[in-house]
Amino acid sequence: MAFPAAGGDSTWPAIVPPLFLLYGLLGISTAAVRAFTRSRPDSMLRQQVQAWWLIFPVLTAGLWVYPMGSTGLVWLICALAVRELSSHWPGPRAPFFGLCGAAFLADQWVNSVLPATSLWHPAGVLVALLAVGLCRRRRRPLLVSTFVLTLLGVGHLVQLAQLPTLGRTGLAWTFYLLALTCLNDIAQFVSGKTLGRHPIAPGISPNKTSQGLAGGVVVSVALSVAIGTRLQLAAPAVLVALGAALALGGFAGDLVFSAIKRALQLKDFSRLIPGHGGILDRADSLVLTAPLLHALLLTVQLHAGIAP
Repeated sequence: MAFPAAGGDSTWPAIVPPLFLLYGLLGISTAAVRAFTRSRPDSMLRQQVQAWWLIFPVLTAGLWVYPMGSTGLVWLICALAVRELSSHWPGPRAPFFGLCGAAFLADQWVNSVLPATSLWHPAGVLVALLAVGLCRRRRRPLLVSTFVLTLLGVGHLVQLAQLPTLGRTGLAWTFYLLALTCLNDIAQFVSGKTLGRHPIAPGISPNKTSQGLAGGVVVSVALSVAIGTRLQLAAPAVLVALGAALALGGFAGDLVFSAIKRALQLKDFSRLIPGHGGILDRADSLVLTAPLLHALLLTVQLHAGIAP
């Protein structure tokens, strides 16, 4: 079987086995959940697991046509985010679409001026986070700033693909980021449901517990070492640190968007993904894990073990 080498990246043969393993684990989980919920075919757990059969192929397609796929994923997430956020805009939606369009064009201009190695890219996410906090009591500015945060956050998928320091391992790092972000979400959810006892931020999201966070960190560190070693991305000690950092970043992203929903008095941003909510309910972790990984690769440079 021949694998595409878009952008000169020859990492596909190394990625395929762990990718197939993820699909295998999803298949086993699906069978187990169906057996467990046989008397409840409409259970939320069954819907949540089945929804991953929609999410995984989309991410796989993005990886398959890398690096163009990274841009495609960013545009898809942002387009769906505009659709979701506009449904909560009071009054005519034309001003919201106009503001989002202006933000998108401004971001494209900034990306054409600043190199991918500029720390101003992740710094922009911090500014957007500050704007979200300042606008939390004003619905229209909050909706616009939420889109800007999403745009700048997931946009780091494109920045990662353009980092010259990654050389021919850009695809591998993108797969690493997406895999850890998704599996950290799953691990935190399962750990929180089964072991959760002590809420971390009950005023924002009562379901977020210290046990769920700990479970996500443990699983993320283990997967970081396993995937990173398989793809020869970095030294084990570096992979441990990255796994823990991305688990915390994913948790923070989830918490930020929970706070936004609380401010907007929403349970979910939409019903796009059965059992999960909207695209922003699913991509909230990636909004912070993508710029976090980008910033770490830029500032630390990981001289001790990064693969060029």
